[in-house]
Amino acid sequence: MRTPIISVRDVHKSYGRRQNRFDALRGVSFDVHEGESVAIVGKSGSGKSTLMHVLALLDAPTSGTVELEGIDTSTLRGRRLNRTRNKTFGFVFQQFFLTGNSSVLENVILPLKIAGVGRSERLRRGHAALEQLELDDKARNKAVDLSGGQKQRTAIARALVNDPRIIFADEPTGNLDSTTGAIVEDILFGLHRDHGITLIVVTHDEDLASRCDRRLLIRDGLLVADSAAVHA
Repeated sequence: MRTPIISVRDVHKSYGRRQNRFDALRGVSFDVHEGESVAIVGKSGSGKSTLMHVLALLDAPTSGTVELEGIDTSTLRGRRLNRTRNKTFGFVFQQFFLTGNSSVLENVILPLKIAGVGRSERLRRGHAALEQLELDDKARNKAVDLSGGQKQRTAIARALVNDPRIIFADEPTGNLDSTTGAIVEDILFGLHRDHGITLIVVTHDEDLASRCDRRLLIRDGLLVADSAAVHA
């Protein structure tokens, strides 16, 4: 049996202390295998975004373990943690988190800059990622001048530029109209299908969730259902 790419065991996440303590996750366990697409669904405040932040090593669990290919991620610290996150994961958020006055290309190659990749290699990979998203003609444009759909495609290009094995997408179509949202969905699932990228999506959009291989339903910090999605 192959090692899961992510293994979550009895993960709890609490905020605050004693009387003011809020338990966002209350003992969640599951595995994600390489190449899967997984939707994390649930109502606002259910703990789904907290779970994604813990999986993506943006936040540490209060207790329990998150393993990345058999390595307990609590042993990753400082530089090693940043390097692992930067090399393994790509992120796509509902808010695009682009620097408006920087060019599209500059936004896309930022993770490579952080990773210490040389300038010519940064530019080569940045243009290749933009080409994949059919945005290379916008490379010199300022991010602030893009449409919503173009901004999200830029964010996906940035997520791809490090050749990640896992893409985390938090409400990736939340700020887009339905037509643009459908295009962004097609791009994400195309990358998942064509490149074998593991896709973990937080969403309350049932149509988006139904396109994933699996659906994890979170309610009040608990995993209440883990089911294969029924594809239409």
